[in-house]
Amino acid sequence: MAQSAPAPGSSRPSAPGPAGPWAETGVMFAGVLLLVDGILGVVKGIAGIASDEVYTRIDDYTFKFGITAWGWIHLVLGVILVVVGWSILKGAAWAWGVGIGLAALNLIANFVWLPYQPVWAIISVAIDVFVIWALCAGRPKPVI
Repeated sequence: MAQSAPAPGSSRPSAPGPAGPWAETGVMFAGVLLLVDGILGVVKGIAGIASDEVYTRIDDYTFKFGITAWGWIHLVLGVILVVVGWSILKGAAWAWGVGIGLAALNLIANFVWLPYQPVWAIISVAIDVFVIWALCAGRPKPVI
């Protein structure tokens, strides 16, 4: 069946691809934010490992870990986030999905870590939410 020409004043949908310049810029910014969030994670991790006095001690908390354990969690996540952020900036296809998954994991870790450093955790959660949105919105759609 032949397609008819679009009516005057209407536009034909464009071919699948990136969501536009805002999404493309958002993806680049998401890569940079993953790098920054990873570096902050490394700093949080080193601070937690080096000194138990840096963060607030919580006595009665459901998700209680030692400060050193939190340090290692943030250090490992931070290093991986730096690698994935750099890979997104380099255009690696695998980094999109891994970036979304790691940003979600980092978001959960920072949410659970909230009582130890509320301001720092909220900033990291906000960064992770933006990264997830940008990577989901800017992902090219497959042509079927």
